[in-house]
Formats: sequence, structure tokens, C-alpha cells
Amino acid sequence: MHTAEKLDAALAVARRLGYKIRLECLDGQPGGGCEISGKKWLFLDLSLSPQEQLGQVLETLQFERQTLNI
Repeated sequence: MHTAEKLDAALAVARRLGYKIRLECLDGQPGGGCEISGKKWLFLDLSLSPQEQLGQVLETLQFERQTLNI
């Protein structure tokens, strides 16, 4: 499976877990998951490579996993 396919699959998992996905040019600011007004958001930096974006998504999913004790 190529990195782009892995990224799509990871984003699908994040959506199923209730994350809303925002693709933004974050201008050097860190992306990743957060909660705003009770809604889960995942911010991905468009200036990063697909592999780096995948890392951001997987980091957020790992945090979600630890939070849920799965």
C-alpha cells in the first residue's frame, strides 16, 4: 500500500472516530488533533509531504487509542 493510500485509510478511521478534517497551510504551526467546543478536529498541514501528514494522523489516532484504553 502506498503512502497516499495509507493516508486515506487513516483519515477514514479518524472520520469514523468523529474527527472533522481540516487541510490547511499552517505556516509552520504544528498540526494534529484537538477538541474545540466539544468537537474533535484534525488539522493537517498541506505544506507537509503525504508521509509527514500520515505521521500527524497516526499520532492523533494513537492518542485517541490511549485515551480510550484500546
